[in-house]
Amino acid sequence: MSSAETGRTDSVFEEIRARGQRAIDDGQLEEAVEILQTAVDLASQQGDGRLIDLTRCNRSAAMVELARGEGELPHLREVLVRNSDPVSCRIAAYTIARHYEITRQYKKALFYGRITMDRSRLIGRPDWLASSHNLIGNTLLAESFVGEACEEYEKALALIVDEESTARAKIMSNLGYCRILQGRHREGYRLLYRGLALLRRSRARRHEIATRLDLCYAHLETRRYRWARRQGSIALALAESIDDRTAIKNALYLLGEVANLSGDGEAATGYFTRLHQEYFPEADYLPGFLLAMDVRKLVNLHA
Repeated sequence: MSSAETGRTDSVFEEIRARGQRAIDDGQLEEAVEILQTAVDLASQQGDGRLIDLTRCNRSAAMVELARGEGELPHLREVLVRNSDPVSCRIAAYTIARHYEITRQYKKALFYGRITMDRSRLIGRPDWLASSHNLIGNTLLAESFVGEACEEYEKALALIVDEESTARAKIMSNLGYCRILQGRHREGYRLLYRGLALLRRSRARRHEIATRLDLCYAHLETRRYRWARRQGSIALALAESIDDRTAIKNALYLLGEVANLSGDGEAATGYFTRLHQEYFPEADYLPGFLLAMDVRKLVNLHA
């Protein structure tokens, strides 16, 4: 294949990859898998080993976001071991790290996150460096290293060129949640609401859930219970619409606490009873226990 033909082929695959990534960013994960599968099929037809690795890594990234990543790991590790193409290696490392982040194996996520960072530095793409910093920040935050996570999120924000991107919105929201945890409420609110505004403009409804839960927690911390209830209720409805079980659980915790602190014991009991029935059916004591506890100490929204 001539260099011109190679360039055209790479351009076609990059366009498909970009469409798939946009679908992931917009929360259209099933659509992303279908788009990226077309690239795998094309690469297989051409018999190009480099493109087969690259397109399979791209598709694996979408599968991991759908929480179907376990079966993707052997191929991704094989790509890393061969170490033949830096781009495929970077995508493979990032996808493995995301799998471990989603499955809450944070030490493994951090290990592969650092490999991701090394490959991103080698390639020199600012957007990949930013997502690597964000990924490492997520794993540190999940392990309660709030200050260190903030440093990673700040580095990530400095590298994002597109002011309107979903990626920037998610990083701002992550940093905003950290600022709330640090008691820097004004800065935290500013970041969270700016992140939410970006997500709403991009119509990335799936990604709004985490930011709205963060805002619910922030309003709960500052005793703005009406606003906390509003954000928590919207987050719960969005989570139910896509059956995000973790987000539903976190929303029930927070809304129960909002109702309890607002003096609405009946509503609080309702939320905590649903939590007991759907998530902890063996724990009959749970609603009463939660009514007597500071629930905020039991919930880590980013773990």
